[in-house]
Amino acid sequence: MSHPHPELGAPPALKEGALRITPLGGLGEIGRNMTVFEYGDRILIVDCGVLFPEDEQPGVDLILPDFSYIRDRLDKVDGIVLTHGHEDHIGAVPFLLRENPDIPLIGSKLTLALIEAKLAEHRIRPYVLEVKEGQRERIGPFDCEFIAVNHSIPDALAVAVRTPAGMVVATGDFKMDQLPLDGRLTDLPTFAKLAEEGMDLLLVDSTNAEVPGFIPHERDISAALRNVFANADRRIIVASFASHVHRIQQVLDAAHEYGRKVAFVGRSMVRNMGIARDLGYLKVPGNLIVDVKQLDDLPEKEVVLICTGSQGEPMAALSRMANRDHQIRIVEGDTVVLASSLIPGNENAVYRVINGLTRWGAKVVHKGNAKVHVSGHASAGELLYFFNICKPRNLMPVHGEWRHLRAAAELGIATGVPRNRVVIAEDGVCVDLEKGVARIVGKVQAGYVYVDGASVGDITEASLKDRKILGEEGFISVFVAVDSTNGKIVGGPTIQARGSGIEDNAFVPVAAKLQEALDRSASDGVLEPRQVQQLVRRTIGKWVADNYRRRPMILPVVVEV
Repeated sequence: MSHPHPELGAPPALKEGALRITPLGGLGEIGRNMTVFEYGDRILIVDCGVLFPEDEQPGVDLILPDFSYIRDRLDKVDGIVLTHGHEDHIGAVPFLLRENPDIPLIGSKLTLALIEAKLAEHRIRPYVLEVKEGQRERIGPFDCEFIAVNHSIPDALAVAVRTPAGMVVATGDFKMDQLPLDGRLTDLPTFAKLAEEGMDLLLVDSTNAEVPGFIPHERDISAALRNVFANADRRIIVASFASHVHRIQQVLDAAHEYGRKVAFVGRSMVRNMGIARDLGYLKVPGNLIVDVKQLDDLPEKEVVLICTGSQGEPMAALSRMANRDHQIRIVEGDTVVLASSLIPGNENAVYRVINGLTRWGAKVVHKGNAKVHVSGHASAGELLYFFNICKPRNLMPVHGEWRHLRAAAELGIATGVPRNRVVIAEDGVCVDLEKGVARIVGKVQAGYVYVDGASVGDITEASLKDRKILGEEGFISVFVAVDSTNGKIVGGPTIQARGSGIEDNAFVPVAAKLQEALDRSASDGVLEPRQVQQLVRRTIGKWVADNYRRRPMILPVVVEV
C-alpha cells in the first residue's frame, strides 16, 4: 500500500503517455472535493466543491480548494465534470470561473440547473454540456463515459475517464439502494462491463467504509416521518440540505397525507426546490405549497416549514430560530425534524441548535432518536460487493477522512486488489498512472483557501490563530508615547483590557515595572519603535502569565513625539 510522505517534493514533469491524478480536496476531510486529471498538456477537473468551517475557524464562511496548482494553466482546462449537485462538489465552481469563465461545465440536467442558478448570482453565464447516464463524450483528450449512481440527490453520475494511459473510474458519491424513490439504480451492469474492459484505477467514495452491512433504503424514512406527522399537535419544522430532493419529497407526501400546507424557508431552499419542481424531479400535489407570509393565516396544526440548517450553520434559518434571531419564533409544542446526518466536525454546532430549540419548548426529532435519515454513501457491505464487480487493478479511496480512506483500502485488499496497488493519498499528492500502475510521484500545494464575506484567500492560518486568541483570551492594549531623541517616556503607559477577565486597575503594578524596563532600554540606546513594542509585549505578557495564567493578545502602540 503506497501512501504520502511528509517530505514529498514537487512532482517531476509528466511523462509522455502517462496520466496524472491530483486531488486538490476531499481526501482527509468530508467536503471540498476536487480532482485534477492531466494528460499531455490538457486538464480535466472532476468536481469543485466547498468545505464548511468548524469552530476553530471563526468568521470563515466557506473553505475552497487551492487553485494555485492550475491557476496559470486554466486555458488548458477542457472542462469540469460535476458528478452531482451537492455543495461539497459544486460550491467552489463560481470562484474558479471568476478566474476563467470560459471553462465548460459538464453534468446532468439537475446538477447543471443548480450550478447555473448559483452562477447567475455571480453574474457568470457558463458554457454547459448536459449529459446523462450511458452517454459518452470526448472532452479534449479525455474520453468520458457517464454512469448512473444512486445518491441522496437525483441525477448523480459516476464518470469513466479513458486516455491512452488507461481508464480511471471516479464514482462520485454513491450508494446501492435497491429500492430508490425515483427508481434510478446504481448501474452495476455498466460497472461490470468497464471491469471486463479493464478498470486501471478506481477512485471510490469512502465515507461509510467503516459502517458494516448495507445502508437502509431511503423509502424506510417514510414511516418515521408519518409517525412524526401523526403525533404533532402544532407546527412541524423540517431542516434538511437545500439539495436533498428525495427527503423533501417524502416530507411533502406526508404533509399532503395529513392535510398540512408547506412553506419553504431560506433563499437556497426556495431556489433549489423551485428548480427541482420545474424540472420534474420534485412532485408537488396541487395547492400544497404556500408562501411563508401566509402562515399566520393558517392554524398551527396545518403548517409545515422546510428550511436549511441541519448542520448547525450559524446563519442558516434553523440556527437563527434557535437563537431567536428569525421571524419564525419557536414556541412550546413545535416539532423540529433534523432530516440529515451529522457531518464530522459539525457535532457541537448541531447540538447547540438542538439545545436552543429545546429551550424554547420544541420537540426535536433527529437521527439519534428516530429513523429520519439514511446515508447517501455506500457502507462496507456495499463496497465489498462493488469491488468484486469492478475488479480494479489499482485502487485510490477518496471522499473521506483518514480512517475512512484506510477502511476502504482494506476492503479493496480483502477483495483481491494487491496491497501494493492501493494508493492512500491526501490533498495535493500527485498520482501517475503509467503502464497499468498507479504510484505517488510528488506533492503540490493544496491548502485551505478561506472565504470571509467578500474576501477570498486573504484570511491566513495566522489570522485564524489571532481570532481564536481574541475569542478565548481577549486582548490588552498598551499605549506609550516616547521622545524620539532620547527614548524617554513622555506619555503613558496606558493599559486597557478587553475580554481578558482582567480589570484595568489591576495593571497598576505592572505599569510601574514597564516604565522601569522602558527607561533601562532607553539608557541602553534601544530607541527603535519595533524593539520598544517587543519589550512592551514581553513585559506585559510575562506579568499576565505569571499572575493570571492567561495568554491574551497584547497590542502595543508606541508613538514617537
